Amino acid sequence: MQPWFVYRKCSNRSCDMCIYFLVLFASVCLQVQIKREKALDITSEHLIKAMADQMANEGWRELGYVYLSIDDCWTKKQRDPNGRLEPDPDRFPSGIKALADYVHSRGLKLGIYSDMGNYTCGGYPGTTLDTIKTDAETFSSWEVDMLKFDGCYSNDTEKAIGYPKMSSALNATGRQILYSCSWPAYEGGLPPKVNYTQLGNICNMWRNYGDIQDSWASVLDIIKWYAVNQDVLQPTAGPGHWNDPDMLITGDFGLSYEQSKAQLAIWAILAAPLIMSNDLRTISQEAKDLLQNRLLIYINQDSLGIQGRQIMKVDCLGVWKRELVNGQYAIAVINMGDDGLPRPFTTSLGLLNVTQCPVGYKLYDVFDRNYLGLFNSETTFNLKINPSGVVMLFIQPASVVNHMKRHGSYFG
Repeated sequence: MQPWFVYRKCSNRSCDMCIYFLVLFASVCLQVQIKREKALDITSEHLIKAMADQMANEGWRELGYVYLSIDDCWTKKQRDPNGRLEPDPDRFPSGIKALADYVHSRGLKLGIYSDMGNYTCGGYPGTTLDTIKTDAETFSSWEVDMLKFDGCYSNDTEKAIGYPKMSSALNATGRQILYSCSWPAYEGGLPPKVNYTQLGNICNMWRNYGDIQDSWASVLDIIKWYAVNQDVLQPTAGPGHWNDPDMLITGDFGLSYEQSKAQLAIWAILAAPLIMSNDLRTISQEAKDLLQNRLLIYINQDSLGIQGRQIMKVDCLGVWKRELVNGQYAIAVINMGDDGLPRPFTTSLGLLNVTQCPVGYKLYDVFDRNYLGLFNSETTFNLKINPSGVVMLFIQPASVVNHMKRHGSYFG
């Protein structure tokens, strides 16, 4: 299976292609407190190549995880005499073009980071209004495939000019580069300060909210913000232009197994880019199995590209629903309580407004990988939602024949 989304046709972005929106995110930001010799091992082209090998050899690439993205702090502290960005020669001695060649040789794509401002968030040279064209041409010459464009150390006026200008500059290079914008996150994520119609025309994905932290509290804060503001956010997403609630922290340290499932489920319902933030050399098998869940990826990458919504809240339970192709649906019931208790939830397809197929629907548990049976609209079923956990259902019309035979690999 090859999950994919098609770029939206638009007037001033290079959009006419297919792209995988499952991304591996490898941070190369040098922290002040890390000794230099240790940093050379952690934040280097060696790390990026090692991640590329893991993605190619451990089944990630075939599932759609094809972008390997470098974050902040990869440059020298000064531009070269011609005003061009240069990689740190100690950590990237071969240069970014050679690194891109290696990543491409593994069947993957390379992403890079810059900032619309005087400095990056880590204090390295930013992209100012007068260097946008130069930087776009530099990234293109290195054959980079994605740009994350941050927004530290700039004002509202500069951002309003700079983000559209970078979009045009990337297009002008002739290279198709996925453009990830952080602009709305710096403007509170909501209209009137954020113009989502404009964003949809210039960016392929955008951060709406603050940085995720490696904690359940942070994940829950983002989920609640998306629920409260879904009437504004949900219509803005679609093929080629996506809301980005930030990275997946499954495989790091801050989430339990149940909490990891909950983040993955809601990100899939939100049609969010799946951007991992972990070390694939040391990730647990448990986390790997979650991130490589084929049915979850199928739901996330559904070609309709409709972002899901929270359709009801029952005490501490949030019920989310996403419409999929061929009359299919995904439902996620998340336990947001803080009392450590599992919660029962009784419902029916009728109550979930899944009634279009008169012969009923087949239900599957996404994480338990079980077929639950055939249900009509009136039949009730009982779920138990673990503390800070989720139950996610895949719902398919019974009129679709031999689903398990045709798509049994989703549960493999």
